[in-house]
Amino acid sequence: MNTNKKISALVLLSLGIISNAQIKTNNTTSATIGGESVFLDASSFPATNNLGKGFSVPRTNLTTFTFVTPVTNPLKFPTAYDGMIVYNSVAGTTPATGSGIGGQTVGVGFYYFSNPTPTPAFSSASGQWLPLGSATKENILLTETVTNRQINNAQVYGIKGTFAASGSSTSVTIPAPTGMTAMYAITIYKAGSNTVYSRELYSYDPATGAAVTGSPSMSVVYPNGTYDYVLEYLK
Repeated sequence: MNTNKKISALVLLSLGIISNAQIKTNNTTSATIGGESVFLDASSFPATNNLGKGFSVPRTNLTTFTFVTPVTNPLKFPTAYDGMIVYNSVAGTTPATGSGIGGQTVGVGFYYFSNPTPTPAFSSASGQWLPLGSATKENILLTETVTNRQINNAQVYGIKGTFAASGSSTSVTIPAPTGMTAMYAITIYKAGSNTVYSRELYSYDPATGAAVTGSPSMSVVYPNGTYDYVLEYLK
């Protein structure tokens, strides 16, 4: 192959790569919003030419997704992916590493990556995937669940479990989730039912999981048996 043919082949290859990387649109792209507060206007204009099209958000499987570059830099993603939005297609748990705070429970729906204070700098390790808006319902599972709530900007987590009462002692054990610093709330059910037994404990030590049944004013001996609970807590 002569030099001219080699150059032509390279040009065609480059054009093919460039064309595959272009953004697909319904109409001709018009660069008329320079200096505005938005970088892209996908609406149809004028109103009489409304095509009624929607915006397709990238789909991904957050149970396997990991960041290709976990630590970015000021020139690429200085916010360390904070605010990134995806549509999650598979319910489950995020990977232990490479996806921010690993082991987060996610459902099917829209999620955004919350990483307001990257630690260390430009790292995604301190971020987590949170449901976008109120349409996504939280589902408290046997593994740590990220709820739709925050208290003074601190995320509220939830977990479901069981504990046994002896019928003769107020002392029970409710295992403390990893990283828990304080109990936010607890709901205790009669075993195997949806009947609420109590929403209180006399005391609870998040460091050891040691609990005393009752209310904040007095301890109470629970009847012998197994109890279900939903523990909500902070880290």
